[in-house]
Amino acid sequence: MKAALITGANKGIGFEVAKILAQKGFLVYLGSRNLDSGLAAVEKLKSEGITNVEAIELDVTSQESIHAARKTISEKSEVLDVLVNNAGISGGFPQSALNATIAQFKKVFETNVFGVIGVTQAFIELLKKSSEPRIVNVSSAMASLTLAADTSSPGYDNKMAVYQSSKTALNMYTVNLAYELRHTPFKVNAVCPGWTKTDFTSQQGTSTAEEAGQRIARYALIGQDGPTGKYFSEEYFPESSCPW
Repeated sequence: MKAALITGANKGIGFEVAKILAQKGFLVYLGSRNLDSGLAAVEKLKSEGITNVEAIELDVTSQESIHAARKTISEKSEVLDVLVNNAGISGGFPQSALNATIAQFKKVFETNVFGVIGVTQAFIELLKKSSEPRIVNVSSAMASLTLAADTSSPGYDNKMAVYQSSKTALNMYTVNLAYELRHTPFKVNAVCPGWTKTDFTSQQGTSTAEEAGQRIARYALIGQDGPTGKYFSEEYFPESSCPW
């Protein structure tokens, strides 16, 4: 049985990705900063007949927590086939380039960038043992420099200096990671789930969590002929990768 780890999987998009992969036959580890929340999510899935899931305590801002999760999973699975770096925070409002504090930037980058790097580096050796390893970094169309600078873009006036900067940095990390793994079976991509109705957006949006989960899961399940080192936003650019 293939194995997958999803960070921030106790609710929202991460929960839906976990559900989809479990239904595809994966043993899914639901990473959750709060273990009780993860256990509750697992019980919810089990009530729906999905039993190949397990909660893992994982705070992506803590190296100690990351390494503890790595130790726990390595004792249960010799191979990790999929890593979905889903955990993320918005940083709240307002987010001014001139007035946001360094502390605000650091807090968001700790989760959205450094957390992804820490988890990826901790689990890379388990992923290398897979014949078809996949890494999906959950990004945002708001990270696109092209769209953010386009005065004709519908979202041009929706600026979040802290959040957008973190996701743009995540995209660049994704490109570099894919480049370093280009001669291996890895497929590494950044994917925007769309503007999704979850707690993250105060239940505002144009997509459901289920739809967003499908968008993320699709790139966790791509074959060896699939893309790598790309940035996809299917809600806004359904025919191709999203402009950087």
